Amino acid sequence: MRKFLTGALFAAFAAGGAQAADDVTLQLKWVTQAQFAGYYVAQAKGFYEEENLNVTIKPGGPDIAPTQVVAGGGADVVIDWMPSALAAREKGLPLVNIAQPFASSGLMLTCLKESGVASPADFPGKTLGVWFFGNEYPFLSWMATLGLPTDGSPGGVTVLKQGFNVDPLLQKQAACISTMTYNEYWQIIDAGITPDQLVTFKYEDEGVATLEDGLYVLEDRLSDPAFEDKMVRFVRASMKGWKYAEANPDEAAMIVLDNDETGAQTEQHQKRMMGEVAKLTAGSNGALDVAAAERTVKTLLAGGSDPVITKAPEGAWTSVITDKALQ
Repeated sequence: MRKFLTGALFAAFAAGGAQAADDVTLQLKWVTQAQFAGYYVAQAKGFYEEENLNVTIKPGGPDIAPTQVVAGGGADVVIDWMPSALAAREKGLPLVNIAQPFASSGLMLTCLKESGVASPADFPGKTLGVWFFGNEYPFLSWMATLGLPTDGSPGGVTVLKQGFNVDPLLQKQAACISTMTYNEYWQIIDAGITPDQLVTFKYEDEGVATLEDGLYVLEDRLSDPAFEDKMVRFVRASMKGWKYAEANPDEAAMIVLDNDETGAQTEQHQKRMMGEVAKLTAGSNGALDVAAAERTVKTLLAGGSDPVITKAPEGAWTSVITDKALQ
């Protein structure tokens, strides 16, 4: 009897002393795809659970702006491009970058060779497809550095507000369109256009690359030690997920597919995407490269009379979370 009571009391104590997992909601920048594999891998492999976290991953879409979601309290942390986050910060939404899993940019302008575009010098007079909803800022900054108006006036370019597809290029509505190295470029190839029929301009190569897919939170929440601790654990587990995804790209792609409730993604495309995304996260441990952030700021400030941001931001990033996560 004594042994039974001791065991029962121990079990009761253990149950009462067990700490409930902390909830974290992550808002993705786009739909479920290998662009976000590290987070799905961290969830599937139990890396979040190991950090006592219960993480909800919310897919994005064409009508979902991460900045609006976090502003409305719909997420604790969001994935966004730094240009969008800095523009929102200057307008009054105090976003702070707490980690930067993507070390490189995957943004490109992809052109049909037959359109006569062989270099940026050929842009004037051409129609160029551009994503909006915050994704237009790198393009606008690039055009500003080239001295090209984007209003269709003589000597400038005409901007076609591009949907999240490659139809404007396939239908020859635009000479060039926005693409990512891991996604839309391959949609063009899958549509039957060969690489030698295309000319690509990587923003990285043009010296106007800006940071993409960083993790952002609202500044005032970082003053709460409990929230800070959750973010430290979240970043540590997420980076473990990213490194696993880099080392096991095919498995990571299948985990992404398992989480795609729409059924819109294909195994071939996700495996290929994961391979390309791994090139962008390679070398990153999650800590922000301040020099890269400052280059992003410099690019955004170089907008002539209408820059994306009008002054260098203060407090727009912090190393507090990654310093502790990487200990």
